[in-house]
Amino acid sequence: MFIRTRLVRLITFGFAAAITLFPFVLIRPEVSVNRRIVIHERIHLKQQAELLIIPFYILYLLEYLYRLFRYRNHYTAYRQISFEREAYENEADTSYLSKRRWWNWRKYL
Repeated sequence: MFIRTRLVRLITFGFAAAITLFPFVLIRPEVSVNRRIVIHERIHLKQQAELLIIPFYILYLLEYLYRLFRYRNHYTAYRQISFEREAYENEADTSYLSKRRWWNWRKYL
């Protein structure tokens, strides 16, 4: 379920256009929803479901902190998170979710 809210700006410190908090996808009101955003966020929904939600957030945060320590740059750290790498790499492929293997994000570690 996609919900437009200003909370996205607060939750992501003004950084992201959308954020997936299972089972919801929160989108900033001024962002136009397009196919890429929908696929990107649906990939995150799959990732969260296969990791039973809470472990996803723990792994996401730990990986972000590791990458931040390594790269010393917020944007680079964010883009190098395995979950984000999978989502960004496949957001243009409309058939990706139907052919995606379970735990596919691991190949981006």
